[in-house]
Amino acid sequence: MANIEKKEFVCIRCPLGCNVTATLTDGEITEITGNTCPRGADYVTKELTDPRRIVTSLVRVEGGALPVVSVKTASDIPKGEMFDCAKALKETVVSAPVRIGDVVLKDVCGTGIDVVATANVEAV
Repeated sequence: MANIEKKEFVCIRCPLGCNVTATLTDGEITEITGNTCPRGADYVTKELTDPRRIVTSLVRVEGGALPVVSVKTASDIPKGEMFDCAKALKETVVSAPVRIGDVVLKDVCGTGIDVVATANVEAV
C-alpha cells in the first residue's frame, strides 16, 4: 500500500500568499494544488526538494564609525547551513572602511556563496 502524505504551504513568491497543498506518494511529489500561478508550484517543489534561504546578519567592524555592518548572503544557501553560517558570521570581524557589496566572508560554510556588506561603514 502506498504511503500518501499532504503538506501545506503558504507561497511567498508573490503578494497573493496562496495556500498550496502538496501531495506526496511514497515521498515523491504527485500533485500540487492551490497555487494561482506557476511560481507557487515551483516554490513548493523547491521547499520539498532543496530548501534554501538568504541569511541576513551583522558583522563586527574594527576601526569604524559604527561597531557593526549589516550583511547578507549573495544568494540563497541550503537551509541546513543557516546556523553554521550564523556561527561563522559571529566569529567574523572586518576592518573599516566597508562598502556596500564588499565580500565580508568568502564561500560561507563551503556553499560557494559569499557574504556581502549591505551598508557602508566609514573608518574613524
